[in-house]
Amino acid sequence: MAQMGFFDLSNCYASLDVKKDPLVEIDTVVPWEEFRPTLERVWRKPEAERKSRAGRKPMDAVLMFKTLVLSALYNLSDDQVEYQVRDRLSFMRFLGLGLEDRVPDAKTVWLYREGLAQAGLVDELFRQFDGYLSRQGYIARGGQILDASIVPVPKNHNTREENKAIKAGELPDGWADKPAKRSQKDVDARWTKRHGKSHYGYKNHVNVDRKHKLVRRYHVSDAALHDSQAVDHLLMEGNTGAGVWADSAYRSEEMEAKLRARGLKSRIHRKGKRGKPLSKQAKGSNRTKSSVRVRVEHVFGAQSNDMGGTLVRTVGMVRARAKIGMKNLTYNMRRLGQLRRINPCPA
Repeated sequence: MAQMGFFDLSNCYASLDVKKDPLVEIDTVVPWEEFRPTLERVWRKPEAERKSRAGRKPMDAVLMFKTLVLSALYNLSDDQVEYQVRDRLSFMRFLGLGLEDRVPDAKTVWLYREGLAQAGLVDELFRQFDGYLSRQGYIARGGQILDASIVPVPKNHNTREENKAIKAGELPDGWADKPAKRSQKDVDARWTKRHGKSHYGYKNHVNVDRKHKLVRRYHVSDAALHDSQAVDHLLMEGNTGAGVWADSAYRSEEMEAKLRARGLKSRIHRKGKRGKPLSKQAKGSNRTKSSVRVRVEHVFGAQSNDMGGTLVRTVGMVRARAKIGMKNLTYNMRRLGQLRRINPCPA
């Protein structure tokens, strides 16, 4: 097999452009260098703390961040993202790597994500990009839409006694003597039921603006937390619209009072009660609200279908929060490219 030359590589990239490589669009619209100061806080020691300049230099912080974006965009494991970067020209071009360059291995990817997770910096990166969206003219408009989606994790096979101890916030008998076993057990994830089916994992609670369908706020909890209990983490100031849309799970007298106190208008679905079903007028009102509220389902649909699913392969709340936060951030990056295509000059 002949060695690939410069022009052969250029022709390969040109053929990717003809097929409208989506990574080119994301790479163009995201200001990667603006993230560098935040990213390097967990990746490079300050000059004064470095014992020596000897040894191999660490991978570039922005390159590592873009690798995590690839992982979130296609829901790849660390081993898979290493393999795919080595195998796919589109991934290599997105990272700015040539065929001869060193590729971040799975362990390095894990270490970098772990650094961001333990420092809680994914939330900061999300807010930083949200500020960039606003400066580009994509401010939150038209009101707020709230909803939550279950994020599954691999199921733990525990005994009833072990699950009981975990729910009580205690360490089950025998786990302390088996650190390898303990490290594989997720004691933060929880079971819940939705539409008659049991689910195990976490929840991604989001606030999506009506105009642009961008995630403006998010909160990560275990799957058992009721959707309405995350509202204080989601409601935001600065949206040009006063309306708040959500399904009937969010409706209560307490919630209505909370929205009034903030000067917001409830567009939350009404729900019937035993012996007191919804009137025809109330059902019609719910249908009208659904035409707006459905926009948040498009966000979850994109994450589940277009972005490789939402399964989280990590253990524990800290890592789940980082993975889910990266999913929301990457969705917004992808959505910005779509918005630029639709309207290059937002009003």
